[in-house]
Amino acid sequence: MQIPFTTTFSKIPSIYIPTNQSSEIIENFSYENPSESVYKITGVRGSGKTVLLAKIEEEFNSKQREDEGWIVCSLTVNRDMLQQMAALLSKKGFIKDKKISKSAGLSANILGAGANVQVTSDNQNGFFDVGIELDEALKELTQKGNKVLIGIDEVSKTKDMLVFAAEFGKWIREGYSVYLVCTGLYDNIEQVANVNNLTFFRRATTIKMENLNFVRMTEAYKKQLDVNMDEAKELSRLTQGYAYAFQELGILYFKSGKKHSIDEICSDLKSELFAYAYEKIWEELTEEDKELLRLIIDKKDNKREDIISKMKKPNNYSVYRDRLLKRGIITARQAYISLALPFFDEYIKEYGM
Repeated sequence: MQIPFTTTFSKIPSIYIPTNQSSEIIENFSYENPSESVYKITGVRGSGKTVLLAKIEEEFNSKQREDEGWIVCSLTVNRDMLQQMAALLSKKGFIKDKKISKSAGLSANILGAGANVQVTSDNQNGFFDVGIELDEALKELTQKGNKVLIGIDEVSKTKDMLVFAAEFGKWIREGYSVYLVCTGLYDNIEQVANVNNLTFFRRATTIKMENLNFVRMTEAYKKQLDVNMDEAKELSRLTQGYAYAFQELGILYFKSGKKHSIDEICSDLKSELFAYAYEKIWEELTEEDKELLRLIIDKKDNKREDIISKMKKPNNYSVYRDRLLKRGIITARQAYISLALPFFDEYIKEYGM
């Protein structure tokens, strides 16, 4: 029997636990005039950002949405994003074939695979500007009632991303029906948001990935792993709602075929989490963040006053706390904070002291 769980990056798992966040974004874009044009999805590594984006793209790639006039463009930040978008619209027939002058310094593949571009040495043909071509195409699409959803995974402050963002800001000002959903680590999203002249991106709605629903996890484990309710609840509690842990634990339990105890499976789960998630998460933290985390690994709930009394720079508590909250590494409840990731305290004790 095929394993119903998966930890393959960006792949939508067969056992997918939906969140309210996907419904919020899809509902907003479903209105005739959506109130929000841009969503920034942040969260710790393994929290399901990419899968959430994939589900949204899947929805608007459906036949029903296509009939409503939706066009989905999935872009990557490591290549010229304007050219990627032009290539996608060209393949869909929304950008007409062009003759391009060599004086523009462009190759025959300027629009990427699938675009019918002819290169001529006639310098009288003028210069080709992909930004202008996109501007004209989006204007026409908007007039025809089409809407373009752009998805960008793992946003970072690259030259191509900044050029694209500047163009996107112009499209919004022009009133074109273009919408953006992007994912990224909190720090990477902030670096782009703080660039001058990208006010629209800084003010855009930020959605932080929430924990998976306990009841839905429990029902999924009960059904897929053929365990009783008490055991399904125990498995769900072990994950703390962390998406990567939910999928990995499901894989390990499914493979064990009930031959191993939960304690034995937990040992394997920790190894996977430590190697493929926590090592990178820890590496990306500042020394100040690490200091605060080391102070809270011995108790589930840690009171603000107790932590401050142990800190080298107590006045900076709020700064470190807020940063770790936004990154999705801790949770807060009134004057208490605790770790958000399962077994992260053990990782710190073993590898971060």
